[in-house]
This record gives sequence, C-alpha cells and structure tokens, in this order.
Amino acid sequence: MKSFFYSVWETIEIGIIAIIAVLVIRNFLIQPFLVSGASMEPTFSSGDYLLIDELSYKLRQPERGEVIVFRYPGDESTFYIKRIIGLPGDTILFKDGKAYISNKDNPKGFVLDEKYISAGVMTTGKDFTLPAGQYFVMGDNRSYSFDSRSWGSVKSDEVIGLVRLRLWPFNKVLAVEKPAY
Repeated sequence: MKSFFYSVWETIEIGIIAIIAVLVIRNFLIQPFLVSGASMEPTFSSGDYLLIDELSYKLRQPERGEVIVFRYPGDESTFYIKRIIGLPGDTILFKDGKAYISNKDNPKGFVLDEKYISAGVMTTGKDFTLPAGQYFVMGDNRSYSFDSRSWGSVKSDEVIGLVRLRLWPFNKVLAVEKPAY
C-alpha cells in the first residue's frame, strides 16, 4: 500500500512540474499565434500556426525587416502580425510605389529592397517620422493590410514578440529570418 501512495505522489509531482514548466515557457518564452487574414501574404497565410519568441526583445531592440506580433494600438485585446519597416528616429517616405527610409545614418535615404512582397505591388502612404520607442509596421500584402499607414506607429511596450517559426501547415514549416536590406 505504501508503494502505491508513493507512485501516486510521484505522478502528482511530475504533473505539477510539467504544468509549471508549460506556464513559464508559455508566459515568458514562447507563445503560439494563429494567423487570421491575408495581410501578410505571400509570407504567411490565414491559418498558419506560428511560434513567437517573447524573450529576444527583452534582451535587444527590434530590427528592421523582422516580423512581429503586437497588440493593436486601437484595441489592446487584439493581436496583429506585421513586418517592421521603420525604427525609432526614421522617416518613412513613399514615392514611385516604394518605401524609402531616411535617418541620421542615411540622411539622403535608401529604398527598401522588399523581396518578400509580390511583384508589381505598389507601396503607398503618407510620409511618417517615428518618435523614440515606436515602430512603423506594414503587412507584406500591401494592398490588403491595415497597418501603420492607417493608424500610426506601434509603441515598444505593445510588441509581444518576434515570429521565429511556422509550424503549420506541415508542408510549409519554416524558420523565419529577417531580410537583409
């Protein structure tokens, strides 16, 4: 009888440790995200299941080109997925269907070489200068993306994390990397 209770207690201990481990991982390190909508096509499609890295941005600042999940500034209970185009201090200019970035390191500006958007897609919007601690984000499907061009910048404390991995669908499993501009 003593060995039975010992076995039950061991099972309970393992269960408690597993639950604590899952809660720590889920709340502080990795979070699942299900894409809803077409704003990130062709990179991500509606129904894609992603893993979000919540730790990286506690150790460093977001970088241009990274795909992030954040709380929508108009409704903190809604989560969006977009690509970072502008960093704090940047001015984003739109001309000839392209996005240009001007900042202290590049006062004359440079055009973003956006290989992740479909050929022929034009990027339009109003010029925008970012204050400290804020990011300009856009969807890869520019014609169908509700993004910073419509509602402004994303504050750093609204950023949940960095998209690291697409797990579903299985035939499209992908480790996500930022583009080199």
